[in-house]
Amino acid sequence: MHAAVIVFPGTNADAEMVRTLREVCGATVTVVWHTDHDLPPGTDLVALPGGFSYGDYLRSGALAKVSPIVEAVRSHAARGGYVLGVCNGFQVLTEAGLLPGALTRNTHLRFECRPVHVKVTAAGPFTPNVGEVWKLPIAHADGCYQAPPDVLRSLEGDGRVALRYTTEAGILAPEANPNGSTGAIAGIYGGPRRNVLGLMPHPERMSEAVQGGSDGRRLFDAVMAH
Repeated sequence: MHAAVIVFPGTNADAEMVRTLREVCGATVTVVWHTDHDLPPGTDLVALPGGFSYGDYLRSGALAKVSPIVEAVRSHAARGGYVLGVCNGFQVLTEAGLLPGALTRNTHLRFECRPVHVKVTAAGPFTPNVGEVWKLPIAHADGCYQAPPDVLRSLEGDGRVALRYTTEAGILAPEANPNGSTGAIAGIYGGPRRNVLGLMPHPERMSEAVQGGSDGRRLFDAVMAH
């Protein structure tokens, strides 16, 4: 697999993303600057890492969405290419219209940085095994997923809610939702073949045992196998 990791001014999780894809999963990786207009030939997966693109001024992801490379990402997704947006990358994908809804300020107005548990609730290229519970870290202030009622109904009806915040036992509970996301949504699918995934937790930051767990690797192994 050839992966392109997109870097915007303020991106800060690109090193972990590159390491996971290249060193842990064995993918070929190219780092792509936001002012580029094209993805490398043969790109299979585009990864938008976490961070604070443009300092999160205006809204998280709102300035990054007009970067030249985003049009290439949009075309890649339309062709069925895989796109992964993590944390700020998820925010960029919603601002760019590649995923529905929006990520807003955590309901308790605090930055959250800690491990959480998420349950796989929809099958797709990144999450083939429904029912699995993963331990993954979060680090965000704007992770509250919201969408209009009709969009939420569509996501639920189409089975495109990929991940939900749960307890370690996989049970939905208010205390397991770290940011107040509607329906405890932690990640959603988009694209014609569920080829676009956005999620707030960081799988690349828990992909090796030395990091305290390797549940995040399941996501990367799944899309590479797919």
